[in-house]
Order: sequence, then C-alpha cells, then structure tokens
Amino acid sequence: MSTVAIDRHEVVLDIQGMTCASCVQKVERALGNVAGVDAAAVNLATRTATVRTSSGELEPLMRAVASVGYGAQPHSAERDPAAEARAYLVRLTVAVPLTVAVLLLTFVFPDLARSEDLAWALSTPVVFWAGWPFFRSAIRSARHGSTTMDTLVSLGALSAYAYSVYANLDMGVDHYFDTAAVIVTLILIGKTLEARARSSASDASRALLERGAKRATILEPGDRERTLPIDDLRPGMKAVVRPGEKIPADGVVKEGESWVDLSLLTGESVPVDVGPGDEVVGASINGRGRLVVFVTKVGANTKLAEIVRLLELAQGSKAPIQRLADRISSVFVPIVLAVAAATFAGWMLLTDATPGGALLHATAVLLIACPCALGLATPAAIMAGTGRAAELGVLFKGGEVFESARRADVVLLDKTGTVTEGTMTLERVIAVNGATPDQVLGWAAATEVGSEHPIARAVVQGALDRGIVVPDATQHRVEPGAGAAAAVGDGWVRVGRPLGLPPAMEADVERLAADGFTPFGVWRDDVPYGLVAVADALKPEAPGTVSRLEGLGLDVAMVTGDRRATAEAIAARAGISGVVAEVYPDGKVDEVARLKEQGHHVVFVGDGLNDAPALAAADVGVALGTGTDVAMAAADVTLLGGSIDGVADALELARRTYRVIVQNLFWAFAYNVVMVPLAVFGALNATWAAAAMALSSVSVVLNALRLRRFARAGGGQNTGPRANVVTPEAVAQTA
Repeated sequence: MSTVAIDRHEVVLDIQGMTCASCVQKVERALGNVAGVDAAAVNLATRTATVRTSSGELEPLMRAVASVGYGAQPHSAERDPAAEARAYLVRLTVAVPLTVAVLLLTFVFPDLARSEDLAWALSTPVVFWAGWPFFRSAIRSARHGSTTMDTLVSLGALSAYAYSVYANLDMGVDHYFDTAAVIVTLILIGKTLEARARSSASDASRALLERGAKRATILEPGDRERTLPIDDLRPGMKAVVRPGEKIPADGVVKEGESWVDLSLLTGESVPVDVGPGDEVVGASINGRGRLVVFVTKVGANTKLAEIVRLLELAQGSKAPIQRLADRISSVFVPIVLAVAAATFAGWMLLTDATPGGALLHATAVLLIACPCALGLATPAAIMAGTGRAAELGVLFKGGEVFESARRADVVLLDKTGTVTEGTMTLERVIAVNGATPDQVLGWAAATEVGSEHPIARAVVQGALDRGIVVPDATQHRVEPGAGAAAAVGDGWVRVGRPLGLPPAMEADVERLAADGFTPFGVWRDDVPYGLVAVADALKPEAPGTVSRLEGLGLDVAMVTGDRRATAEAIAARAGISGVVAEVYPDGKVDEVARLKEQGHHVVFVGDGLNDAPALAAADVGVALGTGTDVAMAAADVTLLGGSIDGVADALELARRTYRVIVQNLFWAFAYNVVMVPLAVFGALNATWAAAAMALSSVSVVLNALRLRRFARAGGGQNTGPRANVVTPEAVAQTA
C-alpha cells in the first residue's frame, strides 16, 4: 500500500469516526495542541486531516486524535472511498424490510395478536445492529466527554425505543417502535447516499491514479525484453515503450523519436515531440515511434503521484468562509441537547401531552438539528471543484484561492512564454563599430550559454545554426529582467536591454520592435557592437483566452520587460488593450501593488523566474506548468500545460465553486433556522425530522457535484500550442 505521509513536514492523515462539523472541530483542536504543529485542517468530506508540523512525526498526531475518540492512520492514496457506502448498504438491507414490517404491524395490522411484541422483536435488530455505528460513535465520544451528530441520532432512536419498551411492559400505553426503527433506517439511507455522493466527488483522484500504466517492458543486457508489474519498476531501468503504449514512469528518452500525448495529465490535446535527451512523464501515451526511456522516477515520486497528492491537499483544505460554520458547529450539539431538554419539559409542563408525546417532540429536535449539512457545505464543494479543475489541467493550492479568485477584476499577463509561445528564434543580427555579424552573435551566444531563458536559447541555437564556433566564456552573471554578462576572451561582454545606445542604433531598435521583434544590445567592454533580434510567435489560443476573460468582466493587460513597440505589436494581435512595457521584475510587482492600492483584486499570470515576485504579490498568482520551478512555487494556481486558456478555466471554475459554497452554507443555516422551531412547537414529528436531516446532507453534496459538469467554453480539451514536458520537481514546488 502506497502512502502519502510527509512532504516538507506536511502530514496527511486518514481520520475514522467523523460524522459532523463538531467532529471536525474536536480533531482540529486535538491536533493543534500537539507540540510542533503549526496548523491543522480537517476535512469532513474527504475524512482527512492535513497537518503542518515542524517535526513530521506521525505517532504524536495519531495519539492526539485517539485521545478525543477518533482513529487516525497515514493517508493512503489507494483508500477505497466507496467502502463506507458499502458498509452502510449492508446494514440497510437488513433495516429496510424489518422497518417495513414494523410499520405494517403498527398501522395496518394493529389488532393482530401480540403485534406490540412482534414490533418490539423486529425493531430491536434495526435499532441495535443496523444503528450500531451511531451508538458506537456516540459511546466513544461520551467516553471523552464530548458530543457529536451521532449523540443526537442515538439519543433520538434510543429514547423512542426505551419509552416503547416501557409502554409495552406497562400495557395500555401506545408504543413508538416504528419511530425508533424509522429513525435509524432513514439516517442509514441518508448516510449511504451521502457516502456514495462523496465517493463520486473524489473520483478525480482515483481517475488520475488509474491513468498510470499497470505493467512495464524493460530492456535487459543483450537487448532482451522482459515485462514486469509497474510496482517492480525501479530507477535506472530502461523501459521500452511501443506506439500506443503508456509511458510507465518519469524518465529521459535514450533512443527513438516520437510524440507523446499529455492530454490525460494536462487537458491539452496537442502532442509533444520527443527525442533523445527529452524528459517524459509517466501516464502519457506514446505516439508513432518506439522509445527507450531511462527511468528516473517511479511510484510516489512521479509527476502523476505529485499531481494526485497536490489535488488531495487542495481537497482537504478549507475556504475562509467556512470559519463561521466551524465556530457555530463547535457549540452546536450541546445547545441542541439543551433545546431538546427544554422542549420535553415545556410540552410536559405547559400542555397536556403524554410523556411519550413530549419525548417525540424532543426527539424531533435532536434529529432535525444534526449539523451534517453544515460540516459538508464547504469541503464537498472544494472537493468537487478541485477535482474537476485537475481533470482540466488546473491545480489549486487550497480553498482560500476560491475566495480570492472570485473577487478578481484585473488580470495581468506576462508576455514571453505566457501570451507568446516562448520558443523564440533568432531573426536579425546587426553589427557596428567594425565588428562582423558573426562576431557579435558569437559573443552573445558565449554569454548566454547554459541559460534556460527562451531568448538565450534562441541566440545560442541561432549561432550554432549559422555554423559559428561559440567562444569559451567564464564568470557568467545573470541579472533577471536585465540581461547577462560574461568574460569572453580578453573582454567583458554584456547582452541586455538596448538602452543608452547611439542614435543610429536606437533607430534600428525602433524599426526592429515595430516589426514585432525583440531586440537586445551587445556590448564588449562597455562599447556597443551590435544588436541581436529574436521573434516569438503568439500562442494561437491567446486571443480567445483574452476574450473569455473579458467576458467574465475582467480587465486584461500585459506586463513585460520588452520594448513598448514590440509589446504593443504582440498585445494588438492578442486583443489586449492595456500594456505596461519596459519594466524590470520589481516593476511588475509595483504594477500589482499600484492596482491593489486602487482597490483592485489582481490576478498575475507568468512562467519565468522574473515573474515570481509578482506572482507572490498578486491576490491570485497563476503559473504555467511549462515555466520555472520558482514561478510555480510562488503561485496559487498551476496550469499543468502551456496553454493560457487554463487561466479562464481556473477563474471561472473558482467563481462557480465559491457560489456553490455560499449556496450550501445558506441552505445549511436556513434548514436549521426554519426546522428547529417547527420541531420545538410540534409541527414536525420525529419521522419527518429524520428524513429531513438525511435529505439535507445529501442535497448539499449533490449540489456540489454539479461542479463536475463544468466545461470550458467551446467544450473539449485545450487546443492550444505545443505543450512542453513538466518535470516532477516543478510540480512538487507547488505544494
């Protein structure tokens, strides 16, 4: 069994025995009191606890959970979420026919000889066997001096049953065996439906895990091939992947050329060309050619496992709006018990009700006020929303992102690699002051060797394509957003923004920028010797994405360090009216701060190292999965592919998820506000109270499941540009 336990001291535990929001509060308090715990978030829908701790030790955490009457164990990604529903269903198959028989004896054949004794006999297994999970949980809580939803259910059913036993023995007083049996049966029906609905909401995690290969073919010495189970695959092995097969694990292509389909992981349908030296990820599908892949990551270390782990962390998180519900639920059950006691006393003292009648009114209060719906309102929506987002290639870091995203009114887009492809090509080289174009390009390439920046790669590749021998360089220095410098031969070469150039070169710069190129100056010992210009194609989906964002009521602008003329040319083709150009990384942060000071809520979208400060400063930072690890670590949302269409998906889905959260909380509160007084004043009997309580929990989860039907505008998968392979380490940075 594979487990997900500790990652940078972030522990995930499976919690057993939780039934309502008050359970969540007790477990959170217990975990929060453990030495070294910075924060603990417990999720009723996923039955998990996410704990940030300085030690990372599991035993103290599990002991703390046990001390308040619940069970805990390291989280397993292979846990079967449908097991709970099946367990309830087994008890339900016994409870339903027996309860029907009790109802027939009570209302259809009341004159049957010894009908009361038969009803007693038939209701006993319903109450004490079918309802045993509720009694067990209530007893466990009572031992630790606490109360939960199961306390209310158990008291309600047991009160009706105990009074009926007394009535049957006393001879002549009406019994309520039917009420006791119906209470347990209706609650079981509700629990079964709720568990099945929650299982459906967690389908995304299971579906992602199931996308991985089940077997792998490895290449042994002598070029012999052997097939083995995926669990036996180890780093360092060579896997053979034939056309149409799934790549079994993360690795590097050693032999062969092909294309791989990443749509199962990223939601993007455009294949990625790969060859020797290219990284590939497990679960992607090989296209036309045979590949030999050197395996680097297996099991829990693969990108697929990282995505599942991040998805589960997001599903286990809380939205700030849940805090009100948490505060109420922490004192809810004791208050309900007091109200139920007052109801019984009031009916006995102020009316001519019999003890049995007063007891039923009190029982109705106990049942109708169970805080199940309140505890499920937020986590069910977050679970469904993050699950659907993951299927579309969007990873949210936590529940708080949904609240931040729904307030957003401005989107700032980086240019290179975000609005444009980021796969630049060298277009022009201009030489001055006695230098030749080949010299200028050779100096520039020597300075940029080793850099991962798209412009640097374009310069180096351009030099190699022209057959230029790139000279050796030392003392490489990079200034994010400004350029690079290095010692080349006996001189110091700098490549960067074309600022402070002679008028003639300035004219060349303006002309190149107006043509849509990005020009850079080349200096040697502070003397300008030329210009290099690169071009970057606009992403095909960029205009459509901008239109979608504007359709959501968002203002869209582009922020870039590129020259204004170049930036405006690109922005015009993308349909972006606002442009902030020629800014350093701190200038991007300043623009975010300026907008926030004006009262705007800002989304920043980027992919580069120089975007990280702005991503962190924005209300919502969105990083492209094709970008740098630093950018993804700073962001709140990661798009697994390279398409910015995911930005609109993320923001639209975040808004819908938040709307469902608000709906769920409203109905959960309204349900108790309306129903409890009805039960107190006798307008709602215990049977209907049990049915209404069960229905409230199911309705909250079903409302959340509507998010599973979310489809991006136009339907289908992204049809964006060529996606780049994302490393597992990059995805891990988003945790």
